Parts: sequence; C-alpha cells; structure tokens
Amino acid sequence: MATKVLSHGVPGILRPFREYIEKKGLKKGDQIVYYGVPGTCTPFVELLGFALRSLELEQVFVPFVDESRAKKIGHIDDVGMQARTGPVTLKPKAIIIMGGLSMPNVPVKAEQVTAVIGKHPGAAVIGVCFMHMFEKAGWLNTVSFDCLIDANIDPVEITTK
Repeated sequence: MATKVLSHGVPGILRPFREYIEKKGLKKGDQIVYYGVPGTCTPFVELLGFALRSLELEQVFVPFVDESRAKKIGHIDDVGMQARTGPVTLKPKAIIIMGGLSMPNVPVKAEQVTAVIGKHPGAAVIGVCFMHMFEKAGWLNTVSFDCLIDANIDPVEITTK
C-alpha cells in the first residue's frame, strides 16, 4: 500500500526529499543524478541539491537524458548549488526524474526515461514534478517511481502598478 502525505510550500518539497534520501542510507560520496530540462528544471535541481549539501553526496545534472552531457553540481559560497563541470562517470545510488521532461514539446519519451533507469539497476527512482505533470502526460503508467513528490503552484498572484 502506498503512503501519501500532504505538505506545504518549498519546505514541503525539500524536507521529504532529503528525508527519503537519508532513509535510503546514502553515504558521503554516493552519487545522485538528476535528469531534467536545461533552464526550466535546473533551478529546481539546484534547490533540491541545496537541501542535501550537508550530506556530501556527489550530485550530477543530466540535460534531458543525454548522459554524455552530465555536469557535476557543486556548492558555491554565497550563491548555492550550481551545475559546474563535466564529464562525469555515472554510478547513481538515486535517480531523480524531473517533471519538465514529461511536458509537451520536450523531446523525451517515457520509454527513454525507463531505458535510462534500466541502465542503473538498484538505484532509487524519485520523481519531482509540479501540477501533476507526470500523471497528465501518462508517464505513471510507464515510469515506476519509488517516491513521487508532486507539488502545486496554484494560485499564482501577480500584482503590478
């Protein structure tokens, strides 16, 4: 039986993410790999990475599912986490699939994500999306997540003068 918990705000995304990673028993130097859309997913990856900074894990960002373009994510004083250097040898203990990959007009199919996951047996698979994107795209029928964090950004209020 699946456990569903409701949470709120940015801490409601970051705390459960960190808690899940900690429960998986990852140790200093273990690798987590985020797969997402450059530009739109990157800030969220950096935010998730910042929540894990004290765990001293090796964190990596892969644009789309092109592992040859992987970049290490590192902490920069007075800035936060940033994708920095590559190439990287991938040996993930956890794989994070960002919801932007499932958005319309993104050149990634659920089957490509499943194939990437299959290249790294034993890695925990975590989905992070907003506004039920994986569900809307039909990915939940193809991609099996060990943990899914699905946040809402609604309403969005804009005030101008």
